[in-house]
Amino acid sequence: MTVTIHSSFLPHTDPEASLAFYRDVLGFEVRLDVGQGEMRWLTVGPADQPDTAIVLTPPTVQPGLTDEEKQTILDMIAKGTYAGINLAATDLDGTFARLESSGADIVQEPTDQPWGVRDCALRDPAGNMIRIQQTS
Repeated sequence: MTVTIHSSFLPHTDPEASLAFYRDVLGFEVRLDVGQGEMRWLTVGPADQPDTAIVLTPPTVQPGLTDEEKQTILDMIAKGTYAGINLAATDLDGTFARLESSGADIVQEPTDQPWGVRDCALRDPAGNMIRIQQTS
């Protein structure tokens, strides 16, 4: 039996800003763009990983959420504590330079971590935490 990662889900609060970030800044291809307005789902991923995708979803359209729950979710997204994803880059410093020059919300410059990983951190337009690790 083989189990792989197919999709990861991150909320978006502005589909156009998320599209510009994931497509234009990170260089991901757009695989699906479904819906409109607040009900718009975007599926993106690296061109060389066609079987792995990030689905950017509206965060508060789930049935049954109270207004208070919706506000809590939006507050957590804005703080970067609701969702996140770890990515990898073969040239972390070059990737970081491109992210920084794009105006991305930088949280941590490339750093050698005590657990043996070199990484950086930033937030996407919604506030989701993204960590990018150096690969060989």
